[in-house]
Amino acid sequence: MLKAPAFDAAADERWMQHALALGDRAQREDDEIPVGAVLVSAQGEILGEGWNRNISDHDPSAHAEIMAMREAGRRLGNHRLLGSTLYVTLEPCAMCAMALVHARVARLVYGAADAKTGACGSVFDLVADPRHNHRVSVQGGVLGEEAGRRLSNYFRAKRGKPPL
Repeated sequence: MLKAPAFDAAADERWMQHALALGDRAQREDDEIPVGAVLVSAQGEILGEGWNRNISDHDPSAHAEIMAMREAGRRLGNHRLLGSTLYVTLEPCAMCAMALVHARVARLVYGAADAKTGACGSVFDLVADPRHNHRVSVQGGVLGEEAGRRLSNYFRAKRGKPPL
């Protein structure tokens, strides 16, 4: 069994900054909820990246995490993303959490917790369920305040309110 990549706080913040920039693209280019994700190999190479496109693609599964994993799967020619780390600005939902398990992603690093639909420790903890044959190591809260502020400001703007 592959172990999760080593924890490196500085690298986690650098990759989360990249995910935040992808989230900005979601908002700027597609007027989507600003969630971005980047999947990184154990060697520190980008395997895939994405941002929310479910509205613009008319695809309920086109969350940032799924988009990044789809790109990585195509690039690797494999549905297993062994040894990789997914950086995402918002805690994954149930669909995305189970995709991480099925893809055998080693590690998840997320920014803001999702108190409504978070499935990696907040509302549910699907990735830690002992019945699965794969465990995903989880680190939450990396640049969480910044990620949360960007999400809040997106929804505030939609309601005609000033940013925080």
